[in-house]
Amino acid sequence: MHRQIGWIGLGAMGEPMARRLAEGDRLHGVFNRSLSRTAPFEASGVRVYDAPRQLAAACDVTFVMVSDDAALSAVMFEHDGVVAGLRDGATVVNMSTVSVAATLEAQAAVVRAGARFVDAPVSGSVGPARQGTLLVLTGGADPIVDAVAELLSTFGTVMRLGGVGAGTRAKLFINQLLGAMMQSFAETLVFGHAAGLSLDAMLRIVDGGALASPLFRLKGEMIGRRDFDKQFPVDLLLKDLDLAQAEARALGVYLPTLATVREAVAGAHARGYGDQDMAALVRFIEDVSGIEVDAGES
Repeated sequence: MHRQIGWIGLGAMGEPMARRLAEGDRLHGVFNRSLSRTAPFEASGVRVYDAPRQLAAACDVTFVMVSDDAALSAVMFEHDGVVAGLRDGATVVNMSTVSVAATLEAQAAVVRAGARFVDAPVSGSVGPARQGTLLVLTGGADPIVDAVAELLSTFGTVMRLGGVGAGTRAKLFINQLLGAMMQSFAETLVFGHAAGLSLDAMLRIVDGGALASPLFRLKGEMIGRRDFDKQFPVDLLLKDLDLAQAEARALGVYLPTLATVREAVAGAHARGYGDQDMAALVRFIEDVSGIEVDAGES
């Protein structure tokens, strides 16, 4: 049966993900607070809605991909929000990285409106979003996830993790590790450069042993080019580390490394690198150390 599919949120991740649905002729409509980002979709025949409520009222499945708790609350609950327009039996798939509390609040409101909810944040950045190679971290009842699994597979590999909230917790888990890896990598590159190692040698050393990682390879190449165009910006990493800290406190878990990494990322933000890719964490360490890692011989 043909279903009407809607998408809310056309940011750095939302736009390429929505485009994958549009290219498969599966996307009925979009909503974005900044209208300029909807123009390419409208030009390709996708309907642009003036409010989340209108889009939700027209759709059987509504995807939401926004930046944080406040943005999710705005599109879900404010006047003309998604909840006000939901059809009985419709499904909302929240792909935003938000707090567990915000996820559960959204679920409760959707269920009260007679609809269904899936928690499905993604692991990956802009490149994998374009390629459809993200990891989709789903939380929800199996029959509800089953009903949208084929749509979710448009974005990458679907991993089922339990009930609603499990996807969000998994996203905070993996981004906590991501932040620690990126910060450690940035620090060791500055140390290695100061110690006389070329960037090429450092990257070959890392890539040639047990620490080889696609993350280190990609971000090392970006640093070598001094290319800090955002794939996953510092400010979003900082937001996710704050969410992980809050969840750790709620669980009573002591995470000293997370606290240290969070402060270093906050330093990069304070230095003005918040809208740059998280590879720019190296720039903060360079600034403090008075050293710049470059692609030439050290």
